[in-house]
Amino acid sequence: MLPFARVTVIGLGLIGSSVARSVRATMPTVRITGYDADPAVRATARRIDLADDVADSAGAAVIDADLVMLCVPVGAMGAVAAEFADDLPADAIVSDVGGSKESVIAALRAVLPDATIVPGHPVAGTEHSGPESGFATLFRGRWCILTPEAGTPEAPVVRLRSFWETLGAAVEIMTPRHHDLVLAVTSHVPHLIAYSIVGTASDLEEVTQSEVIKFSAGGFRDFTRIAASDPTMWRDVFLNNREAVLEILQRLTEDVTMLQRAIRWGDGDQLFDLFTRTRAIRRSIIEQGQDDAAPDFGRSH
Repeated sequence: MLPFARVTVIGLGLIGSSVARSVRATMPTVRITGYDADPAVRATARRIDLADDVADSAGAAVIDADLVMLCVPVGAMGAVAAEFADDLPADAIVSDVGGSKESVIAALRAVLPDATIVPGHPVAGTEHSGPESGFATLFRGRWCILTPEAGTPEAPVVRLRSFWETLGAAVEIMTPRHHDLVLAVTSHVPHLIAYSIVGTASDLEEVTQSEVIKFSAGGFRDFTRIAASDPTMWRDVFLNNREAVLEILQRLTEDVTMLQRAIRWGDGDQLFDLFTRTRAIRRSIIEQGQDDAAPDFGRSH
C-alpha cells in the first residue's frame, strides 16, 4: 500500500522537480500537484508535464493533499505555509526538504499550529537549479534525514519514512538540533569554504592575469562546482542555521591556526598525521557507498 495518494510539491526547482519525477517513476498511481511562486516556472512545469496539475496558488495546490512537500528556500518556508494555511486539509502531513531544521520547524509551527509536521532533509543535490534540472533518481542510494518534533505521533513519521524509501533513499531519524550541527560540519561549512576560496580567486584575477582560472587544478575545480550552487538557497541556509555554522567555523579557525603553526615551524609529523587521518575518512565515505573511487572523481578527459 502506498503511503500517500495525493502529493503536493511546492517549489519546483531542482529538488522539487526531482521529487515530482521520482514519485511519478516509483508510484505512478499517485496524483501529483505542483506549485511555484514564479509564473515562468509554472509555465515550464506545465510544458514538460512535470505534474498532473500545476496550480496557480499555494492554497489551490494543497486543497486535497495527503502530503505537502515544501521545496522552497528555508527562509521562505513560513511565508509559503501562511499562503496555504486556510486550505490545508486537517489530516494532511506537511514536510520539507530544507537544509536547516530548527528554524524551519519554528517558522512552520508559527503559521500551522495544529498541523502534522514532519520535517525532512534529503541529502542530495547538484549545482544546477530549475524545473528542468531535476531527475527521478536523485534520491536513490542517498540519505534522507527526518527530524520530527518531540511528541510527534509515530504514524506520520512511518508514512514519510515509507515515502522516501520508496523513492530509493535510506532514512535516518535525528533531533532537529543534532541535524543542524551534523549538516553544518558535512555540508554548510564546506559550502562556505568553497564560496570563500572561489571569491578570493576572483579577487586575485587581476593580480594573476587570469592564471587562477587557466591553471585550475582538480581541487579548485571542485570548489567552483560547489560554489555554483543556488545562491538564494544557501544564503537562507547560513542565516537560518547560524548558531551551528558559527560553532563549526570557530572550531575550523582553531584547526587552521594549528596547521598554520605546523607549516611555519616545519612540523611535518603533525601534517602527515592529519593527512593520514583525513585520507581514512575519504576511504570510509567510499566504503559506505556515499561516493565512488573513480580516478580523478570520474572526470572524462
